[in-house]
Amino acid sequence: MTTATPNSALPDTTSQRQQLRKITRTKRQQLSAEAQQQAATDLAAKVLASNIIAPGQHIALYLANDGELDTYPLIQALWQLGKSVYLPVLHPFVAGYLLFVRYDKDTLLYPNKFGIPEPLLACHRLMPVQQLDIIFTPLVAFDAAGNRLGMGGGFYDRTLSQLSPDSHSQVIGLAHNCQQVDAVPGEAWDIPLKQIITPAKYWVFS
Repeated sequence: MTTATPNSALPDTTSQRQQLRKITRTKRQQLSAEAQQQAATDLAAKVLASNIIAPGQHIALYLANDGELDTYPLIQALWQLGKSVYLPVLHPFVAGYLLFVRYDKDTLLYPNKFGIPEPLLACHRLMPVQQLDIIFTPLVAFDAAGNRLGMGGGFYDRTLSQLSPDSHSQVIGLAHNCQQVDAVPGEAWDIPLKQIITPAKYWVFS
């Protein structure tokens, strides 16, 4: 059993995470349009060249925001392979959680309260998180141990905590190469990732 962190240490960790979040977000926001396009193309190629896609049918992705790695080339490739793609939607009744809704070529998108496009919530197009084969998640920063720093809202941490330890769902982070850092200051609720893919490398953590 771990001991509680002294209250005096909490502001330090919070401050470190905020500072790291700010620095790394700035790095990815400063990438040129050409660099973003090349990264998106390289990412799609790296994912398709791996063996992770073939067995899965129901795959969750996200639409890029705030300089995040553009996932649309990967989404298009998955459609061509006949895969079902799902996007996160803010849960309308349970604050801080996400739902996943089927996303097709003709799906209309509307900005949520954060300005991020998402499909309309329709019960017949929902896929429970436990039934998704692969969940690609965004992140702000990561380290060589698989620790993930998100935007700070905790939406993915809460939502993914619903997965059982023996779940078949693979959770895979996506990031630009420049989002790797020496170390991500940890919090008790953080869920380290077992896999992260950048345009340059496919990371697998034990």
